[in-house]
Amino acid sequence: MAVTQENQPGLKRSMKSRHLFMMSLGGIIGTGLFLGSGYAIGEAGPAGAIFAYLIGGLLMYLAMVCLGELSVFMPVSGSFQAHATKYIGPATGFVVGWIYWLSWALYVGLEFVAAGLLMKRWFPDVPVWIWCTIFIILLFSINSLTTRSFAETEYWFAGIKVLAVILFIIIGLGAMFGFINMEAQPAPYFSNFLGDGILPAGMIGVFISMMTVIYAFQGSEIMGVAAGETEEPEKNIPKAIRNIVFRILIFYVLAMFVLSALVPWKEAGVLESPFVTVFDMVGIPYAADIMNFVILTAILSVGNTGLFACTRILYSLSQSGMAPKVFGKLNKRAVPSNALLVTLAFALLSLLTSFVAEDTLFVVLLSISGIGGTLTWMAIAMAQIGFRRQYIKNGGKVEDLKFKVRLYPFIPILCIVMCLFIFAFTAFDPTQRTSLYWGFGFVVACYLYYYFMFTRRNAALPVNTDDQTTSAVNEEI
Repeated sequence: MAVTQENQPGLKRSMKSRHLFMMSLGGIIGTGLFLGSGYAIGEAGPAGAIFAYLIGGLLMYLAMVCLGELSVFMPVSGSFQAHATKYIGPATGFVVGWIYWLSWALYVGLEFVAAGLLMKRWFPDVPVWIWCTIFIILLFSINSLTTRSFAETEYWFAGIKVLAVILFIIIGLGAMFGFINMEAQPAPYFSNFLGDGILPAGMIGVFISMMTVIYAFQGSEIMGVAAGETEEPEKNIPKAIRNIVFRILIFYVLAMFVLSALVPWKEAGVLESPFVTVFDMVGIPYAADIMNFVILTAILSVGNTGLFACTRILYSLSQSGMAPKVFGKLNKRAVPSNALLVTLAFALLSLLTSFVAEDTLFVVLLSISGIGGTLTWMAIAMAQIGFRRQYIKNGGKVEDLKFKVRLYPFIPILCIVMCLFIFAFTAFDPTQRTSLYWGFGFVVACYLYYYFMFTRRNAALPVNTDDQTTSAVNEEI
């Protein structure tokens, strides 16, 4: 029997399977697809971009199945931070929690600015800060209500994005094969794939685009953050994993196939959004306005999910003694309101750095955020290896696990190796190399801070909840 709801009092298990699935889906389908896809096509070429997204999808799958085994057995809020603390070590749990919190809190601030800028298209005379304020109040209100209200809102946010991608794929395939007439040019069929060769930029182009592709897939691990507030986690988490991985691959790969077929790869890198370009090609009225609305929805969805993730990670850190206890207090609606407030405050500070320290602090924070997701995936795989070893050592039987990683230890090891390759690709790209210096510098600083501030005081910090939870986990394994 895995850790249950009673082991973590306060948080309510009110998310259903459909909420968990759409929240994970919404965390991935965002600006990485709507805007970043053009960069990937421009760097890697049409076939190279598809290949890069397939590799990124494989890595996402490896990380998700590792997270699934851990989250089904130990479904607590802020799961992978708790898993890293328990099965790798408290110092690593501290680093994973704080770098993940910083990563998402920064992006929340950026999303407010991006949403305000998008509104300028319809209301050019209204200052951006007014729209930022409106969206801040909106997302704060959603997150400060019940978990169910957040989940329901995100369900509809994500639904709009999914519908837009499905319609785009259908319309794009019709234009590609001549069923829908394109303005000023005939149906391209496969000409853009064959014109300059299969890999016009070579494998180097694929490697360079991999960073953008991996960042686009990050957000799927939000499912683990929500594990502590999900109904019947042993049933709904495996279901969400099976649905999310393969549907995301279908959405992303088909969308990239259509984009690569319709948009010449040499032009894609300089386009604001290749999705808008395709809609213009087929003469859809108000195409730019339609995509502006979809991208606005995507941005608000990412901001909504980001606030939720940051709040639960900070709550998890507080519960394990790695953040002030005040962040672990819940309001009457079972929401960690103090953690929500401090997350929003930091997001607003990061928003200000984009104006007052654009070339210094803002760049540093963005670099740290950039590698946070990949480090999280590595930690998930390492924690799964540690969990499986401890589980078997204490007499547990693998066949008794309600969700298990098959081909163990090949899958978690492959996940770790692929993450290391991502960092290696970053080191070989001069334009992105700085992110390694700042990102890993922050990781080292976190480890040093932990050892100086915590090791002497408490050699073994408790896992992500109270002593009852820790005892329950130890008893199970």
